[in-house]
Amino acid sequence: MFKEFGKFVMRGNVLDLAVGIIIGGAFGQIVSSLVNDVIMPSIGLLLGKVDFSKLYINLSGQEYASLAAAKEAGAATLNYGAFINTIINFLIVAFVIFLIVKAFNQAQEAAKKPTPAPAAVPTTKDCPYCRTAIHIDATRCPNCTSELSKG
Repeated sequence: MFKEFGKFVMRGNVLDLAVGIIIGGAFGQIVSSLVNDVIMPSIGLLLGKVDFSKLYINLSGQEYASLAAAKEAGAATLNYGAFINTIINFLIVAFVIFLIVKAFNQAQEAAKKPTPAPAAVPTTKDCPYCRTAIHIDATRCPNCTSELSKG
């Protein structure tokens, strides 16, 4: 059973999947940082210094100074600012995946197209006197015995 499990794990597509998951997780963290540390603060500044991560609706009916205070007190909150950040994360990841898939599909299409054959180098020429096809290096026509100029 362990031998069979080892074969399963060592198959190429299982390893590819593991690498993809690890890289995807790292990419997700990069996108989260981009959204939380670069994009949302910029949007918040444009909208009058709004910090989206702190936007919430208090469902408990009591007043709290901040989202952190409401969470500390265990109050029920609707954290719509965090939800907005998550939606932007998703849109960025989806767009990047779209670009990767598009590039991959274009590369596959390019690989399917046959490469054009190189132009054939002529091996014959016509005799200027009798119009018979003769070898390109011939200096005398074998049919009409005319002397041909070189070139």
